Amino acid sequence: MDIQNVPKVGISSVVHSKHIDADSIDVIDNDIALFDSESVISLYSGPSKLEVLTIGLCLEGEGTFNINLQDFQLSSGGMVIALPSQIIEHRQFSPDFKGIFFAVSKSLLETLPKVGNLLALFFYLKDYPCFSLTPNEQRTVQEYHTFIRKRLRSKGDLYRREVVLGLMQGFFFELCNIFNNHAPAVTASVKSKSRKEYIFERFYETLVESYQSERSVKFYADQLCLTPKHLSGVVKEVSGKTVGEWIDEFVILEAKALLNSSSMNIQEIADRLSFANQSFFGKYFKHYTGMSPKEYRKNR
Repeated sequence: MDIQNVPKVGISSVVHSKHIDADSIDVIDNDIALFDSESVISLYSGPSKLEVLTIGLCLEGEGTFNINLQDFQLSSGGMVIALPSQIIEHRQFSPDFKGIFFAVSKSLLETLPKVGNLLALFFYLKDYPCFSLTPNEQRTVQEYHTFIRKRLRSKGDLYRREVVLGLMQGFFFELCNIFNNHAPAVTASVKSKSRKEYIFERFYETLVESYQSERSVKFYADQLCLTPKHLSGVVKEVSGKTVGEWIDEFVILEAKALLNSSSMNIQEIADRLSFANQSFFGKYFKHYTGMSPKEYRKNR
């Protein structure tokens, strides 16, 4: 298979994929999808970049997968939450694996009620995307999945979309109850977003769009009409990492994913990531990974 990019997985790409039985997934527009098949995780043979928030609950069996090039295992009663722009890859699922899944677009996420400390929750889920649910929590997730899916299938209902959106809002509040049981610090009472948190979110959004071509702090500061010093200070204070560290993390993840999944040669990958030449890309990659791009691809 000739792949020149890290494939992107969104609701539309899943619905129209030849790997997915149309009867196994229920959707509203390009905003919400519910399904109960693990096949969506293995749409591609290598890493894929998510364009949606994905929530999964394992009901039986177990599976191993990779989020942002870190391996995780999901067994019965375990939940996984993968964030938009993360790179996910299916590793292996047992023959008896069964799970249920929700997928929500980024645009719809912005319309959902703001609950808890969303920035703290983002940082938590970035590092800890998997956790085990109690039997009662599992039943709650299953009940919402069953009922929302039932309403999705009521295609003749005049207010089908509005009903589903209302149920999804309720489901997100239930998720916050679950988060409160497992990580109380990230579900503190809602507070007004600080100016520094707003700046970090704007920086992160710009980074997601521009990291393949822009690696200077000045570029991101200019986009936010800030000085590089001010942006650097805010990002470090809010996230614990510098602007440069965030940029390097995105670039290295993309480089690894391209080396893992694409048919591009190393020079083409260097060009795609806007390096001056293959040699400079190789030195940059080795500095952060301890091996050359060629060695990384060979050891994959």
